[in-house]
Amino acid sequence: MSLTAEEKEKIISDFKVHKNDTGSAPVQIAVLSEEIKRVLDHLKSNHKDNHSKRGLLKMVIKRKKLLKYLEKESTKQHSQVIKKLGLKEKSQ
Repeated sequence: MSLTAEEKEKIISDFKVHKNDTGSAPVQIAVLSEEIKRVLDHLKSNHKDNHSKRGLLKMVIKRKKLLKYLEKESTKQHSQVIKKLGLKEKSQ
């Protein structure tokens, strides 16, 4: 259910800001998004797994906070990440 090292490296290489980047906000958002997709797939067949539901909620909240931070710091980078991941834009 978790990401393998190769999958994580591929995601990092797609979203890194500079050569040695592994922890910037876009990278963290991309990794969290992939983990959220995997947990959602797990919950489709195991709908009573309350521990995974709680973990999913924590990941969604963390991604939301990172997106809010990225929007505040760089709206251009924020919109690129949203578009690349296929997430919904925040409506106001």
